[in-house]
Amino acid sequence: MSAFFLDTSALVKRYVDEEEGSAWMRQLARPSSGHLIYLAWITGPETMSALIRRQRRSDLTAQELAAALAQFRSEWERSYRRLDVSHVLIRRAMSLVERHGLRGYDSVQLAAGIEASALERARGPSATFVSSDAALNAAAHSEGLSVEDPAAH
Repeated sequence: MSAFFLDTSALVKRYVDEEEGSAWMRQLARPSSGHLIYLAWITGPETMSALIRRQRRSDLTAQELAAALAQFRSEWERSYRRLDVSHVLIRRAMSLVERHGLRGYDSVQLAAGIEASALERARGPSATFVSSDAALNAAAHSEGLSVEDPAAH
């Protein structure tokens, strides 16, 4: 079993059809894959917001949005290991902002990815950080994380 930390830009690809990365994300994150998928708690509202914004831009129909939200809510409860956004994680995120010039929530995602990687390293190979954000991936790589961009698949 492999472990992955997904930021919102990667996770959204599981619930909408995009030209690059959606098929790979669906395969990676499907419950039967046996993979352990870590998310930060903030990924919940961020994912719902991203899906709803796509419908408002007419990228999704109302029916597609309803189906995506229903699937996300179901998997949110049973398929993902969610990481708390603690005061320790926020302090780490603040340091990451200073080091890499990241946006606020991106720094929280990276801090959570570092935490997931540390948790997995105690059991074996560390978690792979998965994001479609090039700047965030560069920061994750410089922090020593293994990185995957769904768009590369």
